[in-house]
Amino acid sequence: MFERLVRSFPGAGAVPGAPRASSEDAASETAAIRQIVARLEAMAPERARFLAGFAYVMSRAAQADLEISDAETQRMEAALVEQGGLDEAQAVLVVEMAKLESRRNGATADYLVTREFARLATLEEKLAVLRCCFLVSAADTSISAEEASVVNQIARELHVDPHQLNRVRREFVEQMSAIQALRQMGTPPPGEGTDG
Repeated sequence: MFERLVRSFPGAGAVPGAPRASSEDAASETAAIRQIVARLEAMAPERARFLAGFAYVMSRAAQADLEISDAETQRMEAALVEQGGLDEAQAVLVVEMAKLESRRNGATADYLVTREFARLATLEEKLAVLRCCFLVSAADTSISAEEASVVNQIARELHVDPHQLNRVRREFVEQMSAIQALRQMGTPPPGEGTDG
């Protein structure tokens, strides 16, 4: 998978809009990317599929508003380092590949990749990816209704019980745009402000 994705990267490692690197720099960059890919491809196939799926599922949450920001990208990379045990360079490459595939393939691939991830993941790993989806969505300090809806869809595709999803969601209640809007209007969110 990693090799196929890297081959599909036109000018792998190039940053759009950046000045063109010299041929020496480009060769060095390409060699570095190949070393990272070789380390990724040396993983057990199941582990590689799991990490690719983890990154792809997070990219779905990031893509919910049709744009993946730098802050969201950094959150995805950090999650792969923390949750996946990748080094920073590997995490950067896996996230970039996942973002590229997510943008290119759309809804059908979203479902298929998430279904495959569900097959590979334990319940704890499914909850971890949902938590990371909320973290990625909250990268700009607010989780929009669209982002929350995509995370809900991901949870359904992962076959996560709504009660378990709600336990994870409660960790991010203050980042929910609807809750933030209520607070700005001076209205307590449901369940708050009652003297019982």
